[in-house]
Amino acid sequence: MTNEGSNTTAITLRVPHKDDGFRLHQLVAECPPLDANSIYCNLLQCSDFADTGVAAEKDGDLVGFISGYRPPNKPATVFVWQVAVHEKGRGQGLAKRMLKAIVERDACRDVTHLETTITGDNEASWALFRSFARDMGAELDYHEHFEKDAHFGGQHDSEFLLRIGPFTKP
Repeated sequence: MTNEGSNTTAITLRVPHKDDGFRLHQLVAECPPLDANSIYCNLLQCSDFADTGVAAEKDGDLVGFISGYRPPNKPATVFVWQVAVHEKGRGQGLAKRMLKAIVERDACRDVTHLETTITGDNEASWALFRSFARDMGAELDYHEHFEKDAHFGGQHDSEFLLRIGPFTKP
């Protein structure tokens, strides 16, 4: 358990479990502009991919969550699928703490790179991942990966693939 400031309640970071699936679905709905996944997808994120996810609780509420996975063709990489921080958890560096918690886990002991995709206008995510790269002493490279028209049928902004690494962990 970690105290996030003198006048705030402690936020606990932990490995997700399947009982978090529906709560994750509700959290994402309360964190626009995040894309909603199906409840079933959220259940899988909280069960089959729990080792590369993190749940953040405050006063019994799910106030943060990162879902991720290890791409089979990139064994030294963890891919961050989605970062959600409820307004109750904002302004406390929670998202970066959750990222660090994932890469410091035993399940990620041989991970040297982190990847994610971000739309060009998502300034909060760009700032988060740039700060994470700095803290990890790692390079950050990016390129357009999923194109608006070619991959999203014009219905979603292009996504840039960010690759951070290599980094070492304590």
